Amino acid sequence: MALGKILVVDDDENILEVIRMRLESADYEVLTAAREEEAIEAIRSQVFDLSIVDLQLAQTDGISLMEGLHLVLPEMPVIILTAYGSIESAVGAIKRGAYSYLTKPFDSQDLLLQIEKALENRRLTSEVKRLKGLLEERFDFANIVARSEKMTKVLDVVSQIARTESTVFVYGESGTGKELIAKAIHLSSDRKDKSFVAINCAALPETLLESKLFGHERGAFTGAVRSTKGLFTQAHEGTIFLDEIGDMSLSTQAKLLRVLQERNFYPLGSEKLMEVDVRMIVATNKDLEDLVKQGLFREDLFYRIHVIPLFLPPLREKKEDIPLLVEHFLKRFSQQMKKEVKGITPAAMQKLMLYDWPGNVRELENTIEYGVAMTQQDLITEELILQSKGVSSPGPLKSLKEARDDYEKSYLIHLLEICGGNISKAAKLAGKYRADLYDLLKKHNLNIADFKKPGEV
Repeated sequence: MALGKILVVDDDENILEVIRMRLESADYEVLTAAREEEAIEAIRSQVFDLSIVDLQLAQTDGISLMEGLHLVLPEMPVIILTAYGSIESAVGAIKRGAYSYLTKPFDSQDLLLQIEKALENRRLTSEVKRLKGLLEERFDFANIVARSEKMTKVLDVVSQIARTESTVFVYGESGTGKELIAKAIHLSSDRKDKSFVAINCAALPETLLESKLFGHERGAFTGAVRSTKGLFTQAHEGTIFLDEIGDMSLSTQAKLLRVLQERNFYPLGSEKLMEVDVRMIVATNKDLEDLVKQGLFREDLFYRIHVIPLFLPPLREKKEDIPLLVEHFLKRFSQQMKKEVKGITPAAMQKLMLYDWPGNVRELENTIEYGVAMTQQDLITEELILQSKGVSSPGPLKSLKEARDDYEKSYLIHLLEICGGNISKAAKLAGKYRADLYDLLKKHNLNIADFKKPGEV
């Protein structure tokens, strides 16, 4: 197996051949380019670990080319080759993003040492970023509440399927933790050292979703000012999680089916076929079989993704997990807010246990966050739990649907008041996608403009 894939750019064919032979003998995979256009074409269709670029090219300078390469692969280290008299320019290249430079004529061992150091530095940098991103996730996974029999069974299945390459289909209502389970599968798999990429298919219009998933070439559509690699390319050798797949258009479904069958696709506006190796996890809260019958979801795609189904129970069906979840959220939010909240009163816990939780674990999390933020004591009281639901006193018993709608509307009003009508802040605070929040506002006939502060747009 090659130690890495390297792109070498120099307008001197003899130098290209010498470098190619030396690097290949050292077990590197090498692609050479004598012109800028060849280098740009190569970087758009393939992923390289490192690039070696001559500072003085016939049609352009190496620094400009390096910046063009970094527009596509920002983290790829670039080594600049320069004549002795151009060292000052080479130092300038480092300031503008080059990893290092070598002066011609150079010793082959020096070149190999520079490459080895550059690749090791990139690996370390990537590892640091990966660990920072996964540290909190690993902590959460270690504390996934599984006292209930239903959740215990779910985690047993996760442990069995994690190391397989099969597509996983996660069913569950909104707020049940579908992405959390997807990440747990990834982190327990052989792909854990590679990228985990997630996207909500319902949050983007069709064209933008296709561009996000598959990438696009410059000029592929209005606003496409430069070529961009899609999420499938970013997830190469890792895992991609497609949430709310039931909202994907039929044309995008056709492209997705090709990726599953052929492991390749065409970016928007491109005739270059991209090869990918990804593990796919999909999720929905919709009845896909019913969508298939209605002609809204491809039957062939349904059977392709429905390999290992995983059903996440709603919170109302695993209420024995509520006390543990409450304890977990109390610790987290107390630490974040630097408050010493020891627990909740028995009456408050009773309210939590009796409530039906239409928003599931996410709603419980928001309720505890509200309680920790608002309490002036070291305990969360029943009154705070009721306030978090927009209820001042128990009052006459309402139907479940009325209670849900009342809470939902009062929560949205409170949320928009806090955020001053800023939909991005509101979506982030609520843990919802912007598209989902807009749907809720439309449902309750709420206008964002009514909540904006004077002078804001």
